[in-house]
Amino acid sequence: MANTPKGIVLVTGASSGIGAAIALAAGQSGWRVICAARRQDKLAEQVAAIGAAATSVHLDVRDQESVATLLGRIPEGWREVDVLVNCAGHDIGGRQRFDLEAMDDWSDTLNTNLLGAMRVTHVVVPGMLARGRGHIVNMSSIYALEAHAGSSAYCTSKYGINGFSKAILDDYRNLGVRVTQVLPGVARTDFSDTRWQGDRAKVDAFYASIPAVLEPEDIARAVLFAIEQPRHVTIADIVMVAGS
Repeated sequence: MANTPKGIVLVTGASSGIGAAIALAAGQSGWRVICAARRQDKLAEQVAAIGAAATSVHLDVRDQESVATLLGRIPEGWREVDVLVNCAGHDIGGRQRFDLEAMDDWSDTLNTNLLGAMRVTHVVVPGMLARGRGHIVNMSSIYALEAHAGSSAYCTSKYGINGFSKAILDDYRNLGVRVTQVLPGVARTDFSDTRWQGDRAKVDAFYASIPAVLEPEDIARAVLFAIEQPRHVTIADIVMVAGS
């Protein structure tokens, strides 16, 4: 007899990096997974890697219409989302002094990292509340706890995610919807490629300057740990750093 799926997980930013690792790990752990992102070719590869336990949907978290129509575009039988993982994010134009950053870049960082998570949550959480169960996982960063030069827009977005996570944790306390914030340190993903728009020399120099970094799979294991706790247990914050 086939194992009964644990539930349905919707992962934004699932086409690469941490989001892709979370989607794959969830599928391997017995969850049905909805992979959501903008790059449909990458989504197709991700669904193929997970198998029959996965489906995909195009989603631009910056676009209100794309988010508003999200649930209606998910295949029937997949729309009762048990876990939402808000993982879409970037830091294009970051790692430089604030006045040298382009306004369009930091505006897009805030629109994606913070407002995008809020938009998707606003669409998904009513169904969770109606069913009396659900889990919101917000991918944050240690930059939500400590600000650094050259990261003004990114830090602002993650400080915002920290406040958003704590506020909705209190909003939904004892209503059946859990909220977890995951705050990893530096991880080895294509995030840095996006930040420096494919400048491999800058990416390589960045990682070479750091003694130890996290891998996407490390963060995926932490997410699974949080969402697979008994329903009366909420892991509110998980702070992760590399090294021992």
